[in-house]
Amino acid sequence: MMQSWMGSDFTNDDLVRQSSIVEDYTHVIVGEEKLDGYDCYKIEMTPKPDAGVVWGKIITWISKDGFLQLKADHFDEDMVLVKTMIGSNIVKMGGRTIPAHWEMIPHDDPGQKTIMEYKNIKFNIKIDESFFSQQNMKRVR
Repeated sequence: MMQSWMGSDFTNDDLVRQSSIVEDYTHVIVGEEKLDGYDCYKIEMTPKPDAGVVWGKIITWISKDGFLQLKADHFDEDMVLVKTMIGSNIVKMGGRTIPAHWEMIPHDDPGQKTIMEYKNIKFNIKIDESFFSQQNMKRVR
């Protein structure tokens, strides 16, 4: 899950969240900051001892209004900053208010970043279980 997603700076885990930020981490509000005009909680997340996660800690900025994740710094087990994810362009899409522009910035490669834009998104759509058959998965890849 920690491998690069399609050659980008995002990992598979960044996109599908196999690890649970609620279950696998202990959360502490370490401050409050304004970020891009939003009043935010600054939250430090440290992994629980038995959690199967790769990060030594994550510091994230969550907007007080709407609880949107606007930034997340990812640190390795030596507490070295590895990458920063930034969300912006807050829009209503699919019935939810979300950041539609995401940047993943690796700190070991100056000037490098991956940008991901949501153009259209749908939530809670019904998908028939037969869609996930082996036969169908071979057709849709």
